[in-house]
Amino acid sequence: MDALAGLLDGPRARGAFLLRMVMEPPWSVRIEDRAPLCLMSMTRGEAWIVPDAGAAPVLLRPGDIAIARGPEPYTVADVPGTSPRSRIGPGGVCTTLYGEPLAESMSLGVRTWGNAPDGSATMLVGTYLLEGEISRRLLDSLPALLVLRADARTGPLLRLLDDEISQDEPGQSVVLDRLLDLLLIAGLRTWFARPGAEAPAWYVAMGDPVVGHALRLLQNDPAHPWTVAGLAAATGVSRAALARRFSELVGEPPMAYLTGWRFAVAADLLRGTDATVEAVARKVGYSGSFAFSAAFKRVRGMSPQEYRGGPPESLDHGLPNRQQSSTGA
Repeated sequence: MDALAGLLDGPRARGAFLLRMVMEPPWSVRIEDRAPLCLMSMTRGEAWIVPDAGAAPVLLRPGDIAIARGPEPYTVADVPGTSPRSRIGPGGVCTTLYGEPLAESMSLGVRTWGNAPDGSATMLVGTYLLEGEISRRLLDSLPALLVLRADARTGPLLRLLDDEISQDEPGQSVVLDRLLDLLLIAGLRTWFARPGAEAPAWYVAMGDPVVGHALRLLQNDPAHPWTVAGLAAATGVSRAALARRFSELVGEPPMAYLTGWRFAVAADLLRGTDATVEAVARKVGYSGSFAFSAAFKRVRGMSPQEYRGGPPESLDHGLPNRQQSSTGA
């Protein structure tokens, strides 16, 4: 498991929100869905993304990919000065600025939405609705908005997504989820590899022959009873050398990293599966639920049962027919 594979395992798309948006100027859509991550790409025409935080508007042309990290709102429009005429809320629910539903009136077919069937601007949108705990290190390393210009590596994936997004075949949502994942991974590889990139410490550390090996061991088998000495033996260096180099490159000691990884895995299992607390405990290296629950509460401030029953960071609030659909934005 490499850096991106491991860290993308949390936000792996599961019933992601995908649609094709077709618009004719003037148009402007206010995005307030609080989604952790959204990918946007033009297939025809142009659009501007206008962040709320005072950053400069960004122009998207065909083939460009924008990745917006939530939960901060932003606006997508034909030009930066166009006032919003619709709003996208949590779960992809679309309304006017006054709360009147727009999903049906602006539906243009399967996973296609907009104000004109032959509009001059077409955008593909893929949104991860729920934040997986394992993804936090990845999400925290990204700017609020990043833009990748048209690239030979992502072009074929965009064309395939464009072909598939309006299909309504059995299992289509799974096909679209995997395409979205591939596009995200390709985009992030390009982002971290660009000249002058300030890649996060964990990403750089993965390229180190010693620390990268140690990270992969911890990520692949968090249930193993790791010690610094055991990890050092597995990577072929002394205990002191591993501890020093690991802390220098990753920013924390090996066992601190392992603890954080274990609870990230556990949190994702609690929210994303029906596994019992006992089963989750064993998957992350605890012999039973009692010790795990005590440690989880100490780290997270609540018991595993409380965490499982609590509200997730993003919710799908009433999105109509998300798996097949039409309505969209």
